[in-house]
Amino acid sequence: MSTIIRTKDLLENFNLTLVAGEEGLHRKITTSDISRPGIEMTGYFRYYPKERLQLIGKTEMTYFMDLTDEQKKDRAEKLCTDITPGIVVSRGMEIPEILIEAANNSGVPILHSPRKTTRVISRLTNFLEAKFAPFTAVHGVLVDIYGVGVLITGQSGVGKSETALELVKRGHRLVADDSVEIRQEDYDTLIGNSPPLIEHLLEIRGLGIINVMTLFGAGAVRSYKKIAMIINLELWDQHKQYDRLGLDEDKMKIMDVELPKATIPVRPGRNLAVIIEVAAMNFRLKRMGVNAAEEFSERLSTMIDQEKDIE
Repeated sequence: MSTIIRTKDLLENFNLTLVAGEEGLHRKITTSDISRPGIEMTGYFRYYPKERLQLIGKTEMTYFMDLTDEQKKDRAEKLCTDITPGIVVSRGMEIPEILIEAANNSGVPILHSPRKTTRVISRLTNFLEAKFAPFTAVHGVLVDIYGVGVLITGQSGVGKSETALELVKRGHRLVADDSVEIRQEDYDTLIGNSPPLIEHLLEIRGLGIINVMTLFGAGAVRSYKKIAMIINLELWDQHKQYDRLGLDEDKMKIMDVELPKATIPVRPGRNLAVIIEVAAMNFRLKRMGVNAAEEFSERLSTMIDQEKDIE
């Protein structure tokens, strides 16, 4: 799923004012990288990244103002190419008429910001990186349990939505049911959210569609959540050996990120909601350095060694 970002999207999402180049507001932004054309102000345009959004701060503008009128005209015209998505001028600085004229002639939007340069570049970069992040969709349910984003997967009809409903009743928060949209915001961060069409909705076989926010209140839902672990539900197989200690940690890879995964067998009489709740708490403990399975293994090894010494 490709995301198309245009310069006009920046105007709609940030405290920016259009100063020139209105014709170019439809231009596509194709990368999250932002360029500060410092060396270009000296006249060196050999490696000018013209496809990037350009940000002119105090340093660049001060240098530009010290140039001769002929040099200013040359730099302004070279900065404003046919594919440059826009030029952002920070700190509320006055924009030279010669730059405005070049921008209007070439259709490059000039956007004015009252904010400091570092603030502008960090906010724009964060916005663009989120928009350009790799994206996928997974069949499952995403729930926020004690601050841990738990993605519940499994075959259709295994009881994912019913388990999610029980978790919501126990005070946890639903993020998405049935389809979870996932974007990779960093090399190790996955953010999950619900498709807009089914946001806050749960499908329970026999009942149909229920609105979790209407039934349980705004505190029972979340718009998005970082995914920390995966719980896979599967029908009990008596011939399969299930992990009883928790020493072997499975992993599941989504895009470039590997997440810890636990498989929980489903059969009558097992309270899945409580098991998943405890799995989330145990995950938090592990992150704090407490691993019950390893502690048990160490105790067992110590006891065996002691028995050997007695013999």
